[in-house]
Amino acid sequence: MEQTLNTSIKKGLSEKAIEARRKRFGWNELSEGEKQSALLLFFSQFKDFMVLVLLGATLLSGLLGEYVDAIAIMAIVLINGLLGFFQERKAEKSLQALKNLSAPQVNVLRDGKWMKINSREVVPGDILKFSSGDRMGADVRIIVANNLEIEESALTGESIPTAKNTDSIDEESPNLGDMNNMAFMGTLVTRGNGIGIVTSTGMSTAMGKIADMIQTTTSVMTPLQRRLEQLGKILITVALFLTLLVVAAGITHGHDVYTMFLAGVSLAVAAIPEGLPAIVTVALSLGVQRMIKKKAIVRKLPAVETLGCASVICSDKTGTMTLNKMTVTHLWSGGKTWLVKGHNDENKGTFYENEKLIDPQKEKSVSQLLTFGVLCNDTELVIQDNTLAIDGDPTEGALLFAALKANMHKEELTKQFKIEKEFPFDSSRKMMTVIVTDGNGKRFSITKGAPDVLIEKCESILWEGKQRILNAQLVIETKEAVDNLAAQALRTIAIAFKPLHSNTIPQKEEEVEKGLTFIGLQGMIDPPRPEVKAAVAECKTAGIKTVMITGDHKATACAIAEQLGILEHKNQVMDGQLLNELSVEELENVVEDIAVFARVTPEHKLKIVKAFQNRGHVVAMTGDGINDAPAIKAADIGIAMGITGTDVAKEASSLILLDDNFATIKAAIKEGRNIYENIRKFIRYLLASNVGEILVMLFAMLMSLPLPLVPIQILWVNLVTDGLPAMALGLDQPEENVMKRKPRHVKEGVFARGLGWKIISRGFLIGIATLIAFIIIYHRNPNDLPYAQTVAFATLVLAQLIHVFDCRSEISVFSRNPFENKYLVWSVISSAALMVSVIYVPLFQPIFHTVSIAANDWLLIIGMSALPTFLLAGSFFIRKKK
Repeated sequence: MEQTLNTSIKKGLSEKAIEARRKRFGWNELSEGEKQSALLLFFSQFKDFMVLVLLGATLLSGLLGEYVDAIAIMAIVLINGLLGFFQERKAEKSLQALKNLSAPQVNVLRDGKWMKINSREVVPGDILKFSSGDRMGADVRIIVANNLEIEESALTGESIPTAKNTDSIDEESPNLGDMNNMAFMGTLVTRGNGIGIVTSTGMSTAMGKIADMIQTTTSVMTPLQRRLEQLGKILITVALFLTLLVVAAGITHGHDVYTMFLAGVSLAVAAIPEGLPAIVTVALSLGVQRMIKKKAIVRKLPAVETLGCASVICSDKTGTMTLNKMTVTHLWSGGKTWLVKGHNDENKGTFYENEKLIDPQKEKSVSQLLTFGVLCNDTELVIQDNTLAIDGDPTEGALLFAALKANMHKEELTKQFKIEKEFPFDSSRKMMTVIVTDGNGKRFSITKGAPDVLIEKCESILWEGKQRILNAQLVIETKEAVDNLAAQALRTIAIAFKPLHSNTIPQKEEEVEKGLTFIGLQGMIDPPRPEVKAAVAECKTAGIKTVMITGDHKATACAIAEQLGILEHKNQVMDGQLLNELSVEELENVVEDIAVFARVTPEHKLKIVKAFQNRGHVVAMTGDGINDAPAIKAADIGIAMGITGTDVAKEASSLILLDDNFATIKAAIKEGRNIYENIRKFIRYLLASNVGEILVMLFAMLMSLPLPLVPIQILWVNLVTDGLPAMALGLDQPEENVMKRKPRHVKEGVFARGLGWKIISRGFLIGIATLIAFIIIYHRNPNDLPYAQTVAFATLVLAQLIHVFDCRSEISVFSRNPFENKYLVWSVISSAALMVSVIYVPLFQPIFHTVSIAANDWLLIIGMSALPTFLLAGSFFIRKKK
């Protein structure tokens, strides 16, 4: 390595070599892609098809002279543009968060002298020195390792720090988690110290490759955006066609061109529901507020809706489905096994032998295991944010918490037992030893380490409370205990001791790490979150597949997945080695049969997400580490953990879970599904109303009748009567079966499931009812056209206000309690009151061309208004009875 990188381990690089390498490799920093200017980003918000349609509607409103209408539409366009602008400005901070993880300073050897420099100045070939607490400033090949352990969970998904060494690796392209002779930029040294040669800097590092993936991964258009784009094209085509038809029919039947032009413009504005984008934004915003109360922050408005149609959730294991806290769950000694229950956060627990509750301090073997696990331990428990936290190695921290659950505190134990000497953990020895003296002056050593290594150092074993020779049979039984715990994905720590009869304290570990007495094992795991199992089951009921993606080992991943109900068969597992061999196309053929992906890299995660997407799935990706960020961004919706999540993951995400609770995703799915259904409801209401308005004018023109509605009345109905109830529909409560339906297909249109027919049929009946009311009154008094038009206006408004309650259900107006949505009730009352004021208040009558309606004519208006809704409800009951 020294020759390959042309450097000197004793002297480091010279100034001349540094300058040459900086010109070749550049600064040690993460580069950013080209940034769009704020002005261009703002104007890009107005390229959307629906926005262009709205701007056209503004022009038409201006031609009409209805400046209030034009201003209202412009305000809607501007607000939507600003919302989009600010969302996008916030969304692209991932690289800055990555930069913040880079070490600000590093200890480097140059021209034979150690010095501290900014990590930005590091070049390949530099010699770096690092120790516990340091964050790595570049990718480094380790050449000296003293008890060195590095925490790499943000890059690899491993929940346990990796022991590092200087050994060569035979594999050609090992996973990051298996490269024990390498230290990577952004990772944290948790134990020991080391020296290494810088192999990669900047964008060439493992973190740089992730940064590059974040830059080059494109965000996908959400289903809602696709549906609205589709809807906009349909609306403009239908609106222009019907408007031209009405104008042509009117001119053909003798109406003057100017009047028909004004009527045509009014209908064009009415046919395009300019309130739709605003109502969609309001519905999503209100959904966001509800999500905050449920511990989730939505960073991008369409995210809630997109999650509602997710068919696959790809979830990281560590910290997402598990607590990310190593916890002792099993103790074994002399042929007996004890269960330890209770979370570390609670600082208390219970101990069981064969489901029988025991007192751990009265059970000698348990008490010894716990006591010696505390004494032979470098880690401390400290108070952070009013809770106990681990300051040091997570594995040793688990031993401290296990003792704490038995009411054994390190502070008290170290007073009873004086620690006289320590032989620190070494990756080559795979063990740690301390020499202690008890209150009676007896001196002995305590050793803890890997079971397979420690067994070889033991001559005797505590078996059923007695010390026995460790014969071949007992060795077999002890190794079987280790295997049984490992089969449950538990990491095992063995503990042994040795009485010391000499008055002198041994100075070398070889003197004490032999002839030991084996006490037992402590088995630990990063346990699953207790609420996740129910959340996974509910997602399954909702037709959503949960997939675990982790950098952890296969056995650990399978054990957790089985406990959570994710893994049903052993053949549903795939590891990173097999993933390497498969192309995305080959992975597509088998991906739906896989429930667990183990030992994966960031590139693998991207491949998995793409494979599911290519199979037609809407993919949600949850995670908390730097390694999750590219896949989070590539997924249809990315979900980051708020507590344990890195800034990189959060900035790449659409949704952040404040409580890191997988179960919160279930609430988000329910909210997302309901929001989409509510959007369908007000689309159904708005378009059926607009169809009714166009058809009443079209049929009147075809029948050579006068205009049933004047242009200002059409605009008033479109802006006032349509707006408030439609917005209230966006607040509707979810229907009972919302989480029992299968996810919507990604290609499902807004008008799917019979919505198009409902819009046309309801709009047709509203138009016919309004026209009949107009014809009856007009034929009764042909000389009073304004009166007939006022009756038609009132009939149209009331028909729409009654119809809005029908829009709450896919089945019938009677299938849901009409007073359940109080916002809808008050909006209907408000719209009805405004209609009455327009008809009866003298100030408004000349503006809206209305006159007061006689009391007896309200019977006709109410009857004709109710006819469309109740006629359809009656036909539903007849079909149901048949």
